[in-house]
Amino acid sequence: MNFHIPKDSILEGRIAAVDPTLDLEAEINRLRGKRNAVILAHYYQDPEIQDIADFVGDSLDLARKAAATDADVIAFCGVKFMAEGAKILSPGKTVVLPDMRAGCSLEDSCPPDRFEAFRNQHPDHISLTYINCSVAVKALSDIIVTSSNAEAIINQIPKDQKILFAPDKYLGGYLSKKTGRDMLLWDGTCIVHEDFSEKELIKLKAKHPGAPVAAHPECPPSILNHADHIGSTSSILKFSREYAGDTIIIATEPHIIHQMQKASPGKTFIGAPAADGNCNCNDCPFMALNTMEKLYLALRDLQPEITVPEEVRIKALKPLERMLEMSPIQGVQPDLSEIPAQIPAA
Repeated sequence: MNFHIPKDSILEGRIAAVDPTLDLEAEINRLRGKRNAVILAHYYQDPEIQDIADFVGDSLDLARKAAATDADVIAFCGVKFMAEGAKILSPGKTVVLPDMRAGCSLEDSCPPDRFEAFRNQHPDHISLTYINCSVAVKALSDIIVTSSNAEAIINQIPKDQKILFAPDKYLGGYLSKKTGRDMLLWDGTCIVHEDFSEKELIKLKAKHPGAPVAAHPECPPSILNHADHIGSTSSILKFSREYAGDTIIIATEPHIIHQMQKASPGKTFIGAPAADGNCNCNDCPFMALNTMEKLYLALRDLQPEITVPEEVRIKALKPLERMLEMSPIQGVQPDLSEIPAQIPAA
């Protein structure tokens, strides 16, 4: 995986100024209390960040859990579109992201101006948009979907209604095959999932006969064709807990294995390999930008802060509400209907 992320000399200077003898874990815990903050960590974060977080999960689940707290500050250890999602649901809270360069190749593949032009070219299509996109693209969409609920939502759309799916073409292709719907797909991919090697995966399966492959649907068909279980991060975790065997091959970002090992310490989890046979190449370079030092600085300085124009936030909230109307997520409060349509006046 060859991907260049520009340097942030200002952030590097702030990190360099941090006392190297500082107990970062203790300081983060102190600042969490001082700021009345909640720390969120995506499954793809480094294990030490996962272990210090209040909640670990996928993007929407984390945003909803944070909205249900009385925290004043949300420190989102993930990528930018996830932190924006938290801001959509918690407009009155301060949301910080440890490193503002923590983006997403799917988000980058779908700039709002190009997406709007694409929509205008296909006015008879309803837009189902994967949650891995910017808040501006969400605001231009009809229904937001996740990898967990997309199939159920598609099955509720009338057969004669044309569908536009963005930005992940592999997830869209997988859903098209599952539902039998011919969807117009945006040409976007996740740099982590498209880097898995079918050739190396076949070799790995030969070394571990009988070990099932659990894969995220953002993987290309060449990988999904070898999968025994295909699902979202939470679905893969559930499969890893319930599988009776002792070895599983995991075809998604390998930091999720930390949660699998905690839940099933007696099992062996093997990351699916990239083209050179080294599964470490499949670490997300954007997720890796978040570190304990940067989390400490974000809580100390309340920077970098995620801001979303109120007009855009309201527009982006509507397709999220539509999603939950069609595919309610149980067990997490509040529902999006409880999120204010506008920030109350001070």
